[in-house]
Amino acid sequence: MSSLLSDTALVFGRYARQTLRSKLQMLFGVLMPLLYLLFFGPLLTGLPLPSAGSSWQVLVPGLLLQLGLFGAAFCGFGIIVEKQFGVVERMRVTAVSRSALLLGRVLRDAALFVFQAVLLVLAALVMGLRAPLPGILIGFAFVAVLTVALASLSYALALRVNSPQEFGPVINSVTMPSMLLSGLMLPMTLAPAWLNVLSHAMPFRYLVDAVRAAFVGDYASSAVLYGAVVALALAAVSLALGTRAFRRAAA
Repeated sequence: MSSLLSDTALVFGRYARQTLRSKLQMLFGVLMPLLYLLFFGPLLTGLPLPSAGSSWQVLVPGLLLQLGLFGAAFCGFGIIVEKQFGVVERMRVTAVSRSALLLGRVLRDAALFVFQAVLLVLAALVMGLRAPLPGILIGFAFVAVLTVALASLSYALALRVNSPQEFGPVINSVTMPSMLLSGLMLPMTLAPAWLNVLSHAMPFRYLVDAVRAAFVGDYASSAVLYGAVVALALAAVSLALGTRAFRRAAA
C-alpha cells in the first residue's frame, strides 16, 4: 500500500507539473460551460421550471457535470500522444505500480476539473446563483468522482486504439447522447414521458439530480443518496477496468 501511494504521488506530481505549465489548458477547459452560463443561463431566468430552486440552481449543477463529462471523456488523447512519442513504452519497463500509472493521472484530472468547477461557480455567483456552501461543495465532490470514473474509461479506451481518428468519434458518440439524455441542461421532467423514462437508464441522470437537490439545500433527499451510490459504483467499476487495461498494456 505504501508503495502504491508513493508511486501514485510520483505520477500525480509529474502530470500536475505538466498541467501547471499549461495555463491555457487550465483556463480554456472551462470555456464551453462558461459560454453556456453566459448565453443560455439568462434565457431560463423567470421560466416556470418544474424543479425546486431558481433557474441558476437548475442550470449550474448541469454545467458542473458537463464539465466533468466532456473534460474527462477526452483525457485519453494524452495517452495516445504519449504512445506516439514512446512515453508509454518507457513507463512499461519501470517498477512503478500499474495501478499508480492510472491513479496518478485520474487524480490530476480530478484536481484540474474541480479547479475549473470553482471558476465556473464563481462566475455563476456573479450572475445570480444563490446556493448553500455545503451544496456547492457536494457539487465539487460529484465533479471529482465523475472525473475519476470517466477519465479511467477514457484512458482504457485510448490504450486500445492507435490514433486520435479512432478515439475521437467513439467519445463523441457517447458524450453527446449522455448529455442530452441526462438532463444536464434542463430537467428531464420537461421531456415527453417516453424520453423521461429512457433517461433513467443513464447513470448521469442520477448525478445531476443529486447535485440539483444539494444546490437547494435538500441534502437528505433520496436523489442525493441515489446519486452518490451511482457515482461511487461507476467510479469503482471504471477504476477496475482502467487498472486492468494498464496491466494488460504493460504485459
